[in-house]
Amino acid sequence: MKTKVVVAMSGGVDSSVAAALLREQGYEVIGMMLRLWSEPGKEDSNRCCTPDAMALARRVAAKLEIPFYAVDAKEIFRSTVLQAFLDGYAQGLTPNPCLTCNRQVRWEFLLDHALALGAEHMATGHYVRLAAGRDGRVQVLRARDRNKDQSYVLHVLTQEKLVRALFPVGDHPKTEVRALARQFDLPTADRADSQDLCFLAGEDYRTFLRRHAPGAQAHAGPIVNRRGEVIGEHLGLAAYTIGQRKGLGLSSAVPLYVLEKDVAANTLVVGVEGELGRSDLLAEPVNWMDGAPPAGPFRAEVKTRYTAKEAAAVVQPLGAASVSVHFDQPQRDITPGQAAVFYDGDRLLGGGMIR
Repeated sequence: MKTKVVVAMSGGVDSSVAAALLREQGYEVIGMMLRLWSEPGKEDSNRCCTPDAMALARRVAAKLEIPFYAVDAKEIFRSTVLQAFLDGYAQGLTPNPCLTCNRQVRWEFLLDHALALGAEHMATGHYVRLAAGRDGRVQVLRARDRNKDQSYVLHVLTQEKLVRALFPVGDHPKTEVRALARQFDLPTADRADSQDLCFLAGEDYRTFLRRHAPGAQAHAGPIVNRRGEVIGEHLGLAAYTIGQRKGLGLSSAVPLYVLEKDVAANTLVVGVEGELGRSDLLAEPVNWMDGAPPAGPFRAEVKTRYTAKEAAAVVQPLGAASVSVHFDQPQRDITPGQAAVFYDGDRLLGGGMIR
């Protein structure tokens, strides 16, 4: 009997090619797409599951002659991903909802549906590679195409999930994936990539917060410099992020940047470019890809945002689920709520939320 695998489809080219490659390799493939939460009246603008995207995914499934199912995930998405996003900003953080979505919706909720259908594996169109370690554990490696690598958002996966995971496009550059889509005659071959958060529907997050979490932005407060001098008034801490320069509403002879957000004092701290940067961070909870932390401190390359470049650092485990990180050179955009993710060359070691 063929090995059964569910492909998490999105109506995009990457998941479409993933399904085509697996079918070509002899798997019994089933397409499955999540219906995620959309703000009422904006269903056509949601970046992940518009009616057009659903129709495209169905067309791909028909072309590949595989079954296709739509799974209603509106409530779990609203109660986990959206709520964590709103709560994060209310706490002065800058959350990354894609991490919550991968942990609790795609690789928990959807995986459970896949297993209920009798599938042994679930595949996605993420650009990442898997390898077998010497101890039998699954290792996660960065994609061949470093410009498309998505291992950062998958540091939340455990070994229990990784033994079920397949990432068919991780060995291919993006140009090759589009060429494969044309070769398979898939209707998604030229569909543009989605970049924004799906539930924002192309809207600025500050506008979205004003409707759904007015308390996160409602309280104006002082803007101060490092000396504590009040030089302006902010509109609510949720409207700002570390390293931000534009939109501060300040008159200054030199550019000023957001240095930190003091939630307890409802104060925004700003300074000149030379004052940006920290050499240390604390992250927790940390997920270790091997299932347990290293015995002691180790050197690694660390990313502090999805789009950030890796930076050399020493990572010090503090128990099972916390770490301190000391960078060789100060990093200017270390932001609480984002993730610090650790690498040894191509190998993903783990990561956790910056506190």
